[in-house]
Parts: sequence; structure tokens; C-alpha cells
Amino acid sequence: MQASIRPGVYGFCSWRRDFVPLLFANGLISLFLTLIDDKTTFASNLIISNCIGLSIWLCSGALSYFTDHQISWPIRMLLSLPIGVIVGFKLAAVFGAYDVIQVLMQQPHLAWRWVAISVFISCSAMAFFIVLFHAQRYKAELETERRLAAEAQQGETAAQLAMLQAQIEPHFLFNTLANLRSLMCDDPQLALAMLDHLNDYLRASLKRTRMAKTSLHDELELVSALLAINQIRLGERLHYQIDIMEACRRAILPPLLLQPLVENALKHGIEPAIAGGHIHIVGEIIGSQLCIRVIDSGLGLKEHGEHGIGLANVRARLASLYGDQGELALYPNSPHGVIAELKLPFQTE
Repeated sequence: MQASIRPGVYGFCSWRRDFVPLLFANGLISLFLTLIDDKTTFASNLIISNCIGLSIWLCSGALSYFTDHQISWPIRMLLSLPIGVIVGFKLAAVFGAYDVIQVLMQQPHLAWRWVAISVFISCSAMAFFIVLFHAQRYKAELETERRLAAEAQQGETAAQLAMLQAQIEPHFLFNTLANLRSLMCDDPQLALAMLDHLNDYLRASLKRTRMAKTSLHDELELVSALLAINQIRLGERLHYQIDIMEACRRAILPPLLLQPLVENALKHGIEPAIAGGHIHIVGEIIGSQLCIRVIDSGLGLKEHGEHGIGLANVRARLASLYGDQGELALYPNSPHGVIAELKLPFQTE
């Protein structure tokens, strides 16, 4: 009977979604009327039901449209039901059904029966569309909440990445440029090598900032340049090795997951150690997960700790992007040092 009880944009604009349930409900009403009254035909009842339903629907939509959606749907229903029933009866007579209004005027003793049936059917149809309305509104609100939550999560992750990168880049660049200035006088060839590695680092870093996702191969280019620069800076106090399976290099992952682990090993493990140490990067595929380990032989966990926001940021991003499938764990390395183990789902292009 009544198909549009939605406020706001759920007026005329939703007629396509309303029209099919409206016709279905009117068909059920027509069948019900035919079963309880053998003096009427299904065709006449179908015409009357559709005319009443369309009249109530159009009346409710018109009230919503011309009042700029200021009238709530319960009030629209109270106004639309009596108008729609009367207009629907007269409209059905135009389309060939029997004129219920005229019958009521000629036989007033039957009025209570037709009024009772009309009210009952209208209330039943209204209840049906109230349930339909709430179900559709709940679904729309749920989809909106999911979309907003996803957008907020993406914005937060992007902001965290930008903040972390803004903190890392100037510190690293200032240190590298200071070392370059020293080497230019003492060892120009070594300064040139450091400048080449810095160029590689900046190129890889610039390419990475333009993408929401990167490959492990690209991340390793960045990390290799970073380690090469620090090896020149620290000399014999730093040695490194990268052993990554070829299949792992095709893995897709968010940028800035591996670099903080390497920087953490350098800054808090190798640099403070008098004898320096060794950094070993290992990658493999375990089941459906990509496992990357950054192993250093520096000071160890007690002195090493979890300094700065780098590791906390990595953990937060893993949790937001992969849930329980993403993990960052630190273990002691025997006889000394730290193992930073990164696990996330293995995905390729």
C-alpha cells in the first residue's frame, strides 16, 4: 500500500527500489481480498489495491517533496492514508473496477466492513514497509560507517607514514651530508662513492613516496643504499649481508616497513657498540606468509630496547592493515644482538 516512508532523499528518488515491493504487496493484498470475499474478482481487487497503494505512495512523496522533507514519516503516513484510500477508490473506478465509494453511499450498512478492511490492510502494509525502511536504512548506515572507517584508517596510516618519513629523512640527510663534507677533503673517491649511494637512496625514496604500495625488491634497493652509506661512514665497524629468496622479492607490501628495522639495528645496535657489528637481512616464504628478519650483532635487547617511534609505527600499521596476520617481534640474538622478525601475508601483483 504505502511504499515511501523514508525521510530525506528516500522520497521520489527511491521510486525504483520502492515500486517492486509495492507491486508485490498489492498483489498479496488482492489475493487476500479475493479469498475473503467471493463476490469480488482478483482483477478488480488488484486494480483497487494498486490504485490505493500508488495514491498513498505519491501523496507521501509529494508531502515530503513540497515541505522540503520537514514532515516526519509518521505524520506523512497519518495524512497520506485517508487521502490515498479515498483517491485510490475513485481512481480504481476510472480503470474499470467497481466504485467502492458509490457502493458505500448506496449501501451505508456495508461501510463499516469496507472501512475495517481498508484500515487493516493499510496498517498491515504500513508495518511491512516500516520494517523494509528500517532494514534498508540500517544497511545504508552500516555501509556508510564501514566506508568512513576505511577512509579514516587510510588517512591515519598515510599521516603516520608521512610523519615518520618526515622525521627520518632530515636526520639521515644531515648526517650523510656532514660525512660527505669530511670525506671530500680526506678521501674524494670515497666521498664520490657515498654520493652515488645517496643518489640511489633518494631515487628509490622518491619513487616509493608516490605509491601506496611497493615491492620488497624496491624496499631492498632503498635499504641497500642506506647500508652502503652507513658502511662508508662506519668503516670496518659495520658489515652487512642480504639473503632474500627471489620469490620473496616480488612480494607487495606497504612502504616503510623494512627501513625502520634496519635503522633501529644501526642506531641502537651497531653504532653504540665499540666493535660495531654485522647486519644480516633474511627473507623467506612460510606457508602463506612473508617472513623477513633483520639480525644484528650489536648491543642486544637490554641495551638496545625499542627506541623511537619507528617500531611502534610499524606495529600499528601492521595491525591496521593485516590484523592478526601481521606481526613484528624482537628476539635476542646469540651470543649478542637482536633479531627483528616481520611477518605479513605474502601477496604479489
